[in-house]
Order: sequence, then structure tokens, then C-alpha cells
Amino acid sequence: MTSRGRRRRRPIRPTRSRCRQSPKLSHLWFRKEVVKNSSAKLPSDGCGRLARHRDLSMQNHFTVLDWIVLGVYFAATMSIGFYFWRRSRSTEGFTAAGRSLPGWVCGLSIFATYLSSISYLALPGKSFVDNWNPFVFSLSIPIANWIAVRWFLPYYRASGEVSAYALLERRFGVWARLYASVFYLLTQIARMGVVMYLMALPLAVIFGWDIRVIILFTGLSVTVYSFVGGIIAVIWADAIQALVLMAGAVICLAVMLFSVEGGPAHVLTTAAAAGKFSLGELGAGSQQGRLWFDAGSATFLVVLLYGLFLNLQNFGIDQSYIQRYIASSSDREARKSLWLGGILYVPVSAVFFLIGTTLFVYYQSEQHERELPEIKQLVAQQRLMQRGVHPEYENAEAEAGILTEAYRRALDAEAAELTDRDIGDRVFPHFIAKHLPAGLTGLLIAAIFAAAMSTVSTSLNSSATLLMSDYYHRFFNPGATDKQRMVALYLGTVVWGILGTGMALMLVKLTESALDIWWTLSGIFGGGMCGLFLLGMISRAKNPAAVAGVIVGVLVILWMSFPKLIDYLLAQPLGSAVQELGVQLQQHSAGWRSPFHAFMVPVIGALAILCIGLLVSRLSGGGDHPAARNAGDENGPKSESLRDPVPRSCR
Repeated sequence: MTSRGRRRRRPIRPTRSRCRQSPKLSHLWFRKEVVKNSSAKLPSDGCGRLARHRDLSMQNHFTVLDWIVLGVYFAATMSIGFYFWRRSRSTEGFTAAGRSLPGWVCGLSIFATYLSSISYLALPGKSFVDNWNPFVFSLSIPIANWIAVRWFLPYYRASGEVSAYALLERRFGVWARLYASVFYLLTQIARMGVVMYLMALPLAVIFGWDIRVIILFTGLSVTVYSFVGGIIAVIWADAIQALVLMAGAVICLAVMLFSVEGGPAHVLTTAAAAGKFSLGELGAGSQQGRLWFDAGSATFLVVLLYGLFLNLQNFGIDQSYIQRYIASSSDREARKSLWLGGILYVPVSAVFFLIGTTLFVYYQSEQHERELPEIKQLVAQQRLMQRGVHPEYENAEAEAGILTEAYRRALDAEAAELTDRDIGDRVFPHFIAKHLPAGLTGLLIAAIFAAAMSTVSTSLNSSATLLMSDYYHRFFNPGATDKQRMVALYLGTVVWGILGTGMALMLVKLTESALDIWWTLSGIFGGGMCGLFLLGMISRAKNPAAVAGVIVGVLVILWMSFPKLIDYLLAQPLGSAVQELGVQLQQHSAGWRSPFHAFMVPVIGALAILCIGLLVSRLSGGGDHPAARNAGDENGPKSESLRDPVPRSCR
């Protein structure tokens, strides 16, 4: 701004508050939809001025004690990598920890991998806005756990393979291995970027930290200890991070419950009266002798099926989990790790949902109700930052930064469109930053970092393992020495660390809608992995049946994902050619658009691959022909079931 000569842009600078009520943070899970025509009252700073005129960051709230807590966490995490350096200097040590780890450590690592920084802040937001319906996803985990312990885990333990996809090649051919590993590797780049970005964005708004510095520091730290310590450092760091995650959540919940007037009893009665503990409608029944099933909304059964198939994919064919099976010292310890990691998520996720429910009661009280408009202002600032619109100030020398008129108008317009549903995921971070005592704030911020770093470190090590085993050793240098394979592992860790961190930095300027379309496309082409794996597990279908199943399954998933594509096109600038295309597609697809809820995509997609594969195998007779059981050359497809990890011809 140069209209008066004195106005100029400058980065956010924290200011000293002279009033007791100071606006602070927001959160990090961004929804695409914006609910229009809602009113939002601009918050007052308690001194007669509107908060929109002042810098919203609260760096001074992060005390020396908080910095010490956060510093101790980072020092402990980094030291783990260097402590295990000597035990990870071989391929076996770097990728499988020498197959010597206790089950409880691997179990905590599985749990930490499950809970990313997105979930850490999004789960309370779900129950704050709605009810406990998403908790049904957690209830599906014990079912998937039992299936994985009964069939998946023995299969991988007996195979001796470190790659989750090597056995798909033995079963269906090299295309199956590449199909699964390519989309896994690409998904991990996007996942690392999203996790680091969505972890860094609210911290930048809360405390005024530079978002790029947060991303770079996190990415560098994780890459270093993953590079030095390998899978053994990743798993032990995950275990410590899991303890930090749980301690932070439990302590924070206790503080919340006793901060509400009336205590825990008032929270439970008020939330129950508002229907906050509901798990949703069943979604099935019988009427006039006919059975019915509602697959068009997030009912209890739809969420349960979604959780079951998604967890079967996690436990059955996700490289991140498979390496933890292999790293365990024995089959018994591997079973223990899987049960611990899966079952532990159920009560811990309940803690996070209870946090959201408690926040609902907390912010409904007269004492704190006025803080909701304050959160809207902070969420509006985050959304503007996502679009590349950063705060602008009129006078750089003033103690309290005065926002320019243009930026204030943009901020007010954005905040006016927000509803309570739009800010649900940001309420928990607001509480952390504003209401927790010194030291505990540092612990919770460390927990947010821990949730992000455990996910990113797992993605780094599993991606490096696949790059070495599925590409370098499989195609480029089958006779590679251990030293050469270690070079490939080191290089893969560094390259994927750079790509993941680079993706997070790109997201600083990349629009959210572009990210949504990437996740949709990756879901379309990668969503068939679970069905392909199940086809190999329960049948003796040959390669043609698998190819037919995957093609049909991907087409089904594409059809079910078509509404998301239309929504993306409609979200483009009004009157643009892309937006007009979306309008045309919406009009012409009214009769054949998918009626199913988005949660049914992985369910129906996997079942389509499985059923088509079984049908083609049955019609061709390949699954029952004795000669088919030993078909294929040394590196070609075999028709044995994946339940037989060692081909019969090699026994």
C-alpha cells in the first residue's frame, strides 16, 4: 500500500497485549465448503478497539518454560537417531531393525503412525461440531485387527520379504507390484507435505512464527534421524512420540473438565442432553417385510464398513505397517504389536472425541461464548494465508500493528461467511494456545509436532525401503551388495525427505482445491490395492482375472468420485470456462451420478475388484486347473493363493 507514502507491507510481528483477553490461534484442517449468509460479530479486545486492528499472533504466550519443554522433546527425538546409528548400518538393520524389536515398541509405533497431527486436531473438531458418529471408525479396528492377526501377519512373517508388494508380483506379475508401489510412493509425498503444512499453518497464526521455517525445521529434523537411525530409530522415536501424544491429550482433558463450571458431571449431562454422544442412526432395517440399507449418508453401518475396509488396507497392504510386523522379534511379539497398536487407538480416540465434547460445553458458557467470533477471525486469517493473502500493516513503527483498510475488509468478509461448523477443527488449538498454563502449552505443541513427525518419519523409511527393494534391487542392480543397497536407502530417504518438505512448502501457495483433486485422483487409481490384495488372499485367480478386476474397480471408483470432480470445477471463478464446464457436467450427469456416500468408495471399489476377479477366474476355469497352480516363470506371476507365502514349486 502506497497511497499515503508511509504504508508498506511487513511480516506479522507479535505485539504486547495491554488487555487480559487476547486473541490467539486457529486450527489446521481446512474444509472446502463455505456456508454463506451467516453473521459474525467482530470480537473486541477488551479495550474498546476491535481485534481486527491488531496483530492476531500471540508469541508472548509461549513462555520460556514452553520453549524448554519443546526443546527437550526435539533433543530427545534427534538423539534417538544417533543412538541407533550403529545398529542400522546394514540393509537388514535399516529396513527391518534386525527383526529384533519387542512387540510393545512396535505396537506404540503402529499407534503413533495411525494418529497424525491432522487427526490430533480434527477428531475434537468432529465431536465439537456434531457428535460421536466418527468414533464408529475406531470401533471397526478390533475387527480388522483380528483378520490381520489371523491371516495377514503370518503371511508376511513367513515370506521373509521386506516389501509389502513383492508378493503381489509373485502372485499376479510385475505390473501388480508396480501398480501398488507407485501409488504408495506418490501418496507418501503428498501425505508428508499435507501433514507438515497443516501442522505448521496454525502455529504460524498462533505464535507469529514463519511457516516456512517451521516446515523446513520439521522436515530437516525428521529426515536426519530417519537417515541416521533407520527403521529402528523411527520405531523407538514413534514409541516416545506416542507417549507424548497420550500424555498431552489426557492432561489437557483433565484441565478442561475441571475448568468447566460444574465439573465433569456438568459436561456429561449437558453434552448428553444435546445428543453429543450419539453414534448416528443404524442405517438399516426392515419395512413391510423388505430389508433396506441407507448407503447415501454417514450412518453407523456406513462408517463401520468404511473403517473396516480402510483398516484392512492399512493392515494388509500398507508398507508402513508391514515393516513393523517384520521388525518384531517373533510371531508372538508381532501379534502383540498389532493388537496393541490397533486397540490402543480406540480409547485414545475416545479421549479426543471427549475433548471436543468438553470444548462444546466450555465455549457454550457465558464466560467463553464471546471467544467464538475471535476464533472466526483467526480462521479467516488462516484461509487468507492459504490463498496467499498475508496481513498488511499501515505503520511499521507502531507498537500495535494497524491493519490496512483493504486487508481488514478482506478479513471481515471472510469471517462473516464462517459458521461454527467451519471453525470446529480450530477450537482445540485455540484452547491450547489461550487457556493452558505455561509448560503445558509447550507439552501440547510438542504433541502436535510428535503426531506430525511420527507420520513423516514412517513415510520416509517405508518409501526408501520400497525404492531400494522394488526398483533399485529388483530392476537396476539385482546383484547389489549390502553397501550398494545402503547407498540406495540413504539416497531414497534424502530424496523423499526433500520432496515431502518441498510439497509442504508448495502448499503454502497452492490452493486447497488443487490439493483436493490430487487426493481424489490418488484415491481413484490407488483405491484398488485392497481389493487386489484380498483377491490374492482368498482365491487362486490368475493374472487376467486380476487385471480385469482392477480395471473394473478403478472405473467404479472413478464413477463414485465423479461428484467430487464436479464440485472442484464448480468452485472455480464464476464465469470461467472451467466453472462453466462444471455446470454442464452437473446438468448432464443428474441421472447417473453416484447415490452413495463418499465413505462407500473404498468399500464398493474393493468389492468390485474382488467380485470381478472371482467371476473372471470362475468363467475361465483358471483358479481350479491343476496346471495353473504352478504357472509362471521365476519372476513371473504365480497362481498360488497369497495364503501360501512360499510357492509350492519351491517347497
